[in-house]
Amino acid sequence: MTKTLFRTVCFAALLGAGLMASASAGRAADIKVGEINSYSALPAFTEPYRKGWQLAVEEVNANGGINGDKLVVISKDDGGKPGAAITAANELVSRDGVALITGGFLSNVGLAIADFAKQKRVVFVAGEPLTDAMIWSKGNDYTFRLRPSNYMQAAMLAEEAAKLPAKRWATVAPNYEYGQSAVAVFKELLKKARPDVEFVAEQWPPLGKIDGGAVAQALAAANPEAILNVEFGADLVQFVREGTTRGLFKDRSVVSFLTGEPEYLEPLKGEAPEGWIVTGYPWYSIDTPEHNAFKKAYEDKYGEHPYLGSVAGYIELKTVAEILRKAKSTEAEDLIAAAKGLKVDTPFGEITIRAIDHQSTFGSFVGKTAVKDGKGVMVDFTYKDGADYLPSDEEVKKLRPQG
Repeated sequence: MTKTLFRTVCFAALLGAGLMASASAGRAADIKVGEINSYSALPAFTEPYRKGWQLAVEEVNANGGINGDKLVVISKDDGGKPGAAITAANELVSRDGVALITGGFLSNVGLAIADFAKQKRVVFVAGEPLTDAMIWSKGNDYTFRLRPSNYMQAAMLAEEAAKLPAKRWATVAPNYEYGQSAVAVFKELLKKARPDVEFVAEQWPPLGKIDGGAVAQALAAANPEAILNVEFGADLVQFVREGTTRGLFKDRSVVSFLTGEPEYLEPLKGEAPEGWIVTGYPWYSIDTPEHNAFKKAYEDKYGEHPYLGSVAGYIELKTVAEILRKAKSTEAEDLIAAAKGLKVDTPFGEITIRAIDHQSTFGSFVGKTAVKDGKGVMVDFTYKDGADYLPSDEEVKKLRPQG
């Protein structure tokens, strides 16, 4: 090769490399986020949830992404199993190189991912797991939670339960972390407000395997004046159907976690109970600019109304995007610093992620169930700001490990 030809080849190679570098510099990078949820195990909630976060990602990228970079979500199904969730988390971090992990539904699965986050020093933004252990007794620097916790929802419901004349209470809840935690904190808070109440019966059916008739019969035998229900999904349908058939709810007050969420109320159709005090999401009657904008965008994209899962997924990825924008980095310590005290605009108004325990102030609607046009709905509801139902900083210091 002549010297002239050699110089020409070298120049062309350098020019090509320079052009490639220039093109690369002008192209937005991808910021990858790992998302894990129980899609195959709990589709009634997780399918609307997925649509919610997909809408959020679309909006984030349409508005400049993460400081000019594109937000990309890599999603995995844990099948409702802690072991599968850990396998998915490992793959997302080691193989896919995600900046953080988000998602989760069942409390035991969420706790497993939270422990993984602590061990691997990767940030986990939990959307749905409601157990109080996630932010208090087993809380860690790397885990944050968005949905109102068991404590928060129990405080909202206990506030209403304390107004009832009932003194004799019975409880029914799925026998795993979420149900156990919800019952324990409701009992504590109701007894604090009403020292005269007593709990005369408990039923702990396995998750997804309730014998509605046997549970209803056992509760009725204790002759309670009121019932706390923590069942949801298909178990709730069985419990309501069998309890109604056996007259369990006649002349008895019922206070119920989650039952006002359309995911769980709609399948009951005309069999929906009436007069239960519940937490939920009356999407059809909320008239605020923030919610109207979200509802229209969701309905325009999917041709169906939003569910609470839709809102949860939407807020989850909007929050993740705000953390990444504020951090201007994907380093875990920078993400943690950005998340603490972060304020996020949501369809329910502004929420804050508390620095002391990493719990957001996302609230809940509390009202009563009714049947309208052959469908279960929520009526007489109010929105309860989560900030008003969280313990003080001094109380949190006793609940959460320090350091």
